[in-house]
Amino acid sequence: MNTTGRARSHDLRHRVTLAAGPGRWRRAILAMLVVLIGYAAADLFWPLHRDLSRFDPIATGTLETKIWRSYYDRQHVALFLELAQTLRTQYRFPWLRSYVGAYYGASAAFTFKEGHERSDYEKALPALRTYFSLIRNTGNRDFDVSRTAALELEWWIVHRQRERYPPGALASACAEAAASLYVVSANSTLEHGRLRAQAMLLRDTREEAGSVTDADWATIESLLHRSYLSLGHAVSSTPGTSTN
Repeated sequence: MNTTGRARSHDLRHRVTLAAGPGRWRRAILAMLVVLIGYAAADLFWPLHRDLSRFDPIATGTLETKIWRSYYDRQHVALFLELAQTLRTQYRFPWLRSYVGAYYGASAAFTFKEGHERSDYEKALPALRTYFSLIRNTGNRDFDVSRTAALELEWWIVHRQRERYPPGALASACAEAAASLYVVSANSTLEHGRLRAQAMLLRDTREEAGSVTDADWATIESLLHRSYLSLGHAVSSTPGTSTN
């Protein structure tokens, strides 16, 4: 009887353990999901106030060169990945947020690329506003999102229709866009705008002449390095609203 009782007791404990097992797993999985959802929500939406002046100008210039190549070669996936990396490098985005931002940035770029006139180009504005809203929600510069998105689109248009504008218009448009984003004077970003415009126009000239060589791209990359070094100097001398 004693042996039989022990066997029955063991069998009962075994059945209780099996019955409780799925419940424990469900609770563990639910807890993991709650943690992951909380992490994702914080990554995507939590205001971070990161110091936008603290970026690597050389890495940013190199990434912009890659983005330009992907854009002109219509490499959508490559541009998306490079833009996400740029958002982490230049604006210090967290991981998930960088991919959401890259989606909107790439969407705006390729919407613009398919356009033929200003009304077409302006279809990129909603995606650009979301893109810059994410930057403002991440950084410590309390800039005007709508104005900054409009100025970003404006230099795209000036570049596309450069034959309609006087010399220096592209440089000024790039300087205005950067100044609006970083909340600094346009005078302080003129060198950044000039070098960035020079890099763009070099690419355009070489493309019109037949092709853009690797040597040309190396020169463009060097110009963009200098452009972002100048921008870094301009924005680091003007503090943002807060730091993190």
